[in-house]
Amino acid sequence: MTESPTFKLNATDDAARAGVIKTGRGDVRTPAFMPVGTAGTVKAMFPESVAATGADILLGNTYHLMLRPGAERVAGLGGLHAFMNWDKPILTDSGGFQVMSLAGMRKVTEEGVRFTSHIDGSRHMLSPERSIEIQRLLGSDIVMCFDECAALPAPDTAIAKSMRLSMRWAERSKTAFGERSGHALFGIQQGGLNRELREESAKALVAMEFDGYAIGGLAVGECQDAMFDVLDHAPAMLPRDRPRYLMGVGKPDDIIGAVKRGIDMMDCVLPSRSGRTGQAFTRRGTVNVKNARHANDPRPLDDSCTCPACRNYSRAYLHHVFRAGEMISGMLLTWHNLHYYQELMSGIRDAVTEGRFLEFEADFHALRAEGDIAPL
Repeated sequence: MTESPTFKLNATDDAARAGVIKTGRGDVRTPAFMPVGTAGTVKAMFPESVAATGADILLGNTYHLMLRPGAERVAGLGGLHAFMNWDKPILTDSGGFQVMSLAGMRKVTEEGVRFTSHIDGSRHMLSPERSIEIQRLLGSDIVMCFDECAALPAPDTAIAKSMRLSMRWAERSKTAFGERSGHALFGIQQGGLNRELREESAKALVAMEFDGYAIGGLAVGECQDAMFDVLDHAPAMLPRDRPRYLMGVGKPDDIIGAVKRGIDMMDCVLPSRSGRTGQAFTRRGTVNVKNARHANDPRPLDDSCTCPACRNYSRAYLHHVFRAGEMISGMLLTWHNLHYYQELMSGIRDAVTEGRFLEFEADFHALRAEGDIAPL
């Protein structure tokens, strides 16, 4: 029988933490960035290529997979790991964020969310019980509670109502999850930008005793300073001996700031989405290969990077294939971005372990301040 995932905190540097989540499918080194495999694929990447970037875990999407190809079909084909050829851990979100975004196409009740598919107009009900069932059918290693994620800005009365509904749904999610050896269930803290509501949510979740805790309801319209203001207190409300997951974040400087405040796990579509739109993340900041100034540039994106895009291709070539609409453009830039993100996480983990995170943070910001115009 496979043992359930466990978390070991190995080092701290002020609030920053380094550890490992041990699962039956392998270790997840934290702080961890999870590439997003929305529909059973990280767009423009082979699974083995994602693993080669250093990713220990992927995120799968409950909402999209329930609609197409269907959770029951995935289960019948051996589960999501076999279906998408990924043998490492998978965390699945609950679908709550996606149904939140269906403005005018959903109705929220105590039972759950009744919504219209954006694909074919079919009608569906997603409840805590159904969300957990879908994630069980997919075979997720880490399962998320079903929650209601309110968009910001919103009045505190609306945030409070949404948060308390999410806490009732969390209790139902935990009951539906039951005892599943080899799998973990994370609760999701809500409360918007309100400290008292965050505290109320954390207390409710901690009393339910989850395997890990997520901080939800951020990266939904607020500025970075507002997000950091919440992270200055929200992680400390959650148990020290459990992983803390900040959902839907983010940009490289978001990641640095989140780790500084005690976050262990993050996910975002940004590396792959940016890669498909001609944007590359480097140690000196963002490079837009679509810009004409790269048309005759023989340099790599970053001469310190060992990804295939930087080892084998010039900025001039990347500019050309993007402008020509060639598929290889998105493939190479996505590979580079995911490699950069995993290199960033590796550097963060080393810095925390060695007690020099603040120095790492200062170097990160100083190099980006020099900009891409400086010689590489």
